[in-house]
Amino acid sequence: MSEQCSHNCQDCNEKNCNDKKENLIAKPHKLSRIKKVIGIISGKGGVGKSLVTSLLAAAMQREGYKTAVLDADITGPSIPKAFGLKTHATGNDEGILPVMTKTGISVMSLNLLTDNETDPVIWRGPLIAGTVEQFWTNVIWGDVDYMFIDMPPGTGDVALTVFQTIPLDGVIIVASPQELVGMIVEKAVNMARMMNIPVLALVENMSFITCPDCDKKIYLFGESRIDAIARKYNVTITAKLPLNPKLAAAVDEGLIELFDGDWLDDIINKLIGLI
Repeated sequence: MSEQCSHNCQDCNEKNCNDKKENLIAKPHKLSRIKKVIGIISGKGGVGKSLVTSLLAAAMQREGYKTAVLDADITGPSIPKAFGLKTHATGNDEGILPVMTKTGISVMSLNLLTDNETDPVIWRGPLIAGTVEQFWTNVIWGDVDYMFIDMPPGTGDVALTVFQTIPLDGVIIVASPQELVGMIVEKAVNMARMMNIPVLALVENMSFITCPDCDKKIYLFGESRIDAIARKYNVTITAKLPLNPKLAAAVDEGLIELFDGDWLDDIINKLIGLI
């Protein structure tokens, strides 16, 4: 891969470039056997990417699959809070051990290594990207059917590191309904396509609220654009998550594993079909 590489694999004509790209893929820990790796990405922050990651991991665990979450959002880790994790990660001579949630989901996050969960991470990009790679290579994940990687927002250093060094089987893109975010999610779709990573589904969070009296759906941000974007890029599966106070409370109380809903069922069936 040349120094002038644009990372656009679709239009690349360089000889042996694919072989060089394969050499960038890092192997997981020698005691880890991970079948499928799914990245959860977004074009901007605050759209519910960690929520979707947590819901999918909990759902797949309930389906009987061994599930793990790698929290790659180093400067804004929220996965431990969603699962109510308070203990610190430990290790041995072989490597780092993930922390287990109530239902047995393996989790690794920087917040499980710091003294206080509110300590800021004031690091430059290369150090952050290197930490994400270490979570892949140095953590003893064991036998995992599905690993979900909660990625930081945007298309910067960490996203590029994950795309290039971890063998992703696909990504799920999370957005909110506003017009601007519709444009931003297209950037995330384009990045995945440029890196030859399949886009498995689009998720629109905060899509609607349900009237408690008549069960009518009310679209606070206007008509959804997620289906139009999906058609434009030939993404066959979309999901819409509501604004739900009980769902928000479950995250705040660390009880996301106990929350059940059918909004992501089509995505779950898609994931099951990957194995």
